[in-house]
Amino acid sequence: MFRTSNVANTNRKSEPPGPRGVNTEAARSALRRRLPDLWTVGVFSAAVNLLTLTGSFYMLQIYDRVLVSRSIETLVLLSIIALVAFALQGMLDSFRVRMLSRIGAQFDEELSPAAFRAATLLPLQGAKPGEATQAIRDTDQVRAFLGSAGPTALFDMPFMPIFVAGCFLLHPWLGWFAIGGGGVIVLLTFVTDYRTRGPVRDANITGNKRQVFSDAARRHSEAVDAMGMHGALGQRWEALSRDFRDGSLKASDIQSGMGAFAKIFRVILQSGILGLGAYLAVNQEISGGAMIAASIMTSRALAPIETAIANWKGFVGAREAYARLKTSLAVPAGTKQLTLPAPVAKLTVEGLTVAAPGQVDPILINANFELKAGDGLGIIGPSGSGKSSLARALVGVWRPAKGAVRLDGAMLEHWDRDSLGKHIGYLPQDLALVDGTVAETISRFQPEDNAERIIHAARAAGAHELILSLPEGYSTRIGDGGAVLSGGQRQRLGLARALYGDPFLVVLDEPNSNLDADGDAALTAAISAVRARGGIVVVVTHRPAGLASVDLVAFVADRGIRLFGPKDEVMATLTKPAEVTPLRRAANAGPMGSAAHV
Repeated sequence: MFRTSNVANTNRKSEPPGPRGVNTEAARSALRRRLPDLWTVGVFSAAVNLLTLTGSFYMLQIYDRVLVSRSIETLVLLSIIALVAFALQGMLDSFRVRMLSRIGAQFDEELSPAAFRAATLLPLQGAKPGEATQAIRDTDQVRAFLGSAGPTALFDMPFMPIFVAGCFLLHPWLGWFAIGGGGVIVLLTFVTDYRTRGPVRDANITGNKRQVFSDAARRHSEAVDAMGMHGALGQRWEALSRDFRDGSLKASDIQSGMGAFAKIFRVILQSGILGLGAYLAVNQEISGGAMIAASIMTSRALAPIETAIANWKGFVGAREAYARLKTSLAVPAGTKQLTLPAPVAKLTVEGLTVAAPGQVDPILINANFELKAGDGLGIIGPSGSGKSSLARALVGVWRPAKGAVRLDGAMLEHWDRDSLGKHIGYLPQDLALVDGTVAETISRFQPEDNAERIIHAARAAGAHELILSLPEGYSTRIGDGGAVLSGGQRQRLGLARALYGDPFLVVLDEPNSNLDADGDAALTAAISAVRARGGIVVVVTHRPAGLASVDLVAFVADRGIRLFGPKDEVMATLTKPAEVTPLRRAANAGPMGSAAHV
């Protein structure tokens, strides 16, 4: 008969679902660590901007010294000095662009692991499609901007007063003329920022939707083709593409229009200051050389603004990407936990309530049971009753809304995730296989040379002979999602992956949905082997063959564990609905009374 659970029901609230430790400073810290390098770029920029005065001084000396003295030696010497200065300017300018590219690469190198981790963990916290990979795209966007010509304009802008001051030294009117023209172009910069911010943001949003839709259609290409969905999906794609094109064109039109106006205005301004200089030279207030020098310095003073406007779309995109990174990378940095001993004794579920990530309404309420080493539990029940949700909570991919799951007394949240993963084998219902070789898939992409463990896991899953029949055996690439394998082969390979390393807890969600008779036999043998070596197996199944090697069964319905106990007694109760037994009375108590143990 059934014994009362020695695990008391509890309504203790655990901490709410959320990230397992966050790092809200990841993006800011990565940029802060680049500050010494950026200061170096600033020093190079100062040298480059000072050397850009070479043309003005050269022109001034030609007009005021060489033409007056008619000295060829002076002309040659000045030309050599100017040539060396121009060469040094080009070299330093090249160096600072290369430094900015490497700063962007270092920023990407530091953040890309966190961005990838966010891409893998955000879906478990209720992120919408496209949001998970946003951090990767944002990191790429910031890196691309840092390696472009855009940042050079930002470094050159602080040196604009030097050129304006040079104009003032030549004549106050020239200085005020340069300031007035510069003010107009600065105003254009702010107008460009204001008018492009919304279109750029809208274009990014529609672009993300378009990418998500494309990825979904690609993943389900077989169903799309078989059911003639190309036309309907094509219309949806065209609508998304039209929105994306409209937003991009609007931002591009604003930027190009403002950029063209700024460029023409700079030419007009340069010509205007040349005319003003000519007027002053006619009145003998400045020399002819000063007139040419003022024109060159004014052009140089306003060049960074023109460059900034030309790269404004990239700047706005990078700024928004960086702002998003400060929040998106705050999700899954992971709390460093003390390495705990390998579990060997029991799995305990205490008052477990589970809700889907990002949702409040619970799927499973107040589940309580305990499994000891060597136990095998089969979870059955109608579709949508919460079986897979329970499986996800048991392996820790969904955090409890209330209650706890413990291995040898330690809550799953108290484990380092990578360390815990070595003790857990999981075969999800929606089997996800990453492109790689068969050996890499089974070994969970562990880098060490572990051929013996890989083959052991394959034999445990009854998949060794099947793998040897593949074109390249264990070196066969399986394709994205295991595309080159049949459904049964993928399931056997997923089972081998779950058994790799002889984990203590093995959770299998519908492991025999695509298996034939030989596959069912291999699954039964694998479950028996795990139990024989002192592991715990939990099997979610709709097929009786999946219960062949378990000794316990839990019946899940109406958001609770309604029946729990020895397999024979639970199955007998389910086949005799009219019979009133102590177990049936416990089931009728509702989800809040779902507590049992064998």
